[in-house]
Amino acid sequence: MTFKPFLVSLPIFVLTVLGLGSLVPADAGQNKPSAPASQGELKLALPFGLDEGAIAIPADNPLTKGKVELGRLLFFDKRLSKNNTIACASCHMTQFAFTDGKPVSAGIHGLKGGRSAPASLNRLFSKAQFWDGRASTLEEQSVGPLINPIEHGFANHDEMVAKMKKIPGYRKLFKDVFGTDVTTEGVGMAIASFQRTILSGNSPADRFDLGGDAKAISPEAQKGLELFRTKARCTRCHSGFNFTDEKFHNLGIGWDTNTVDLGRYMVTKNPADIGAFKTPTLREISRSAPYMHDGRFKTLDEVVNFYNQGGVKNPHQDELVLPLELTDQEKHDLVAFLRTLNGEGWQHITAPTSFPK
Repeated sequence: MTFKPFLVSLPIFVLTVLGLGSLVPADAGQNKPSAPASQGELKLALPFGLDEGAIAIPADNPLTKGKVELGRLLFFDKRLSKNNTIACASCHMTQFAFTDGKPVSAGIHGLKGGRSAPASLNRLFSKAQFWDGRASTLEEQSVGPLINPIEHGFANHDEMVAKMKKIPGYRKLFKDVFGTDVTTEGVGMAIASFQRTILSGNSPADRFDLGGDAKAISPEAQKGLELFRTKARCTRCHSGFNFTDEKFHNLGIGWDTNTVDLGRYMVTKNPADIGAFKTPTLREISRSAPYMHDGRFKTLDEVVNFYNQGGVKNPHQDELVLPLELTDQEKHDLVAFLRTLNGEGWQHITAPTSFPK
């Protein structure tokens, strides 16, 4: 493995869990947690190919070992739902690149939403969270699903906090990490900190394109990389080291079946954002099927065919989406390249063997 060590010694740092809940904690700004000095800094190794200059950690939530471990416990603990059946990890599983392999996820009582669970990878570099970008920080995103009636099911954040305060082990951990009792803001800060350690880099594509290893990817994938940058127009949206422009685009999903999700428009109320959704990272893309915000495509071949036809025309379609006229061989080569974006940096993450009591 080739890793670039990076020491997080200043409060600058950023990563995702996903879900569909409201965003602002009820106790936001009140009794704001702060990590005791004894927690210490966390040394983070960035996999090869990731840009340490793009890291953006909030100054008020520096990364510490204590917060990351507390966040890991909370991420996997099903008690962080009203009926003890749903954890963040229920919809963000390691074997599916921190999504769940389903078109849309099932939450409390088996209820389903209308959007797929995005892959919680490289949120260290991400800005607005959720498919529609309604959370401006990872901290806000981390507590949103908790009060969604079809996800974790709490009526409000106060109900969640009251439940967690009944667990002495968590009260002690919050005291050790934040110097406070359990708070909504502390839950968000801890889960966000853990999510910032879920990384993907050092892929075969990185080793070929950045490392100069001519044998890292196949000749077909090499042709696919050239297409990715040219005829296939992929880099118009999937740009940079994380293969996303962090922007929102209308591809036409749903406009051919009268199942249109208004997406970003519901956040901004800007008509230009009707049907627009955030560009996801392509890292680990062959592990995170199905695809699109509603999970309608089961394979990468289907996705490439969709783009090749120019998406689905509608009054608000992004002008970047055009028919590509790729040949069958070119489509094959492009998929071969996409499969080289599986990498390393998240495999160390495992579920806790026990939880606070």
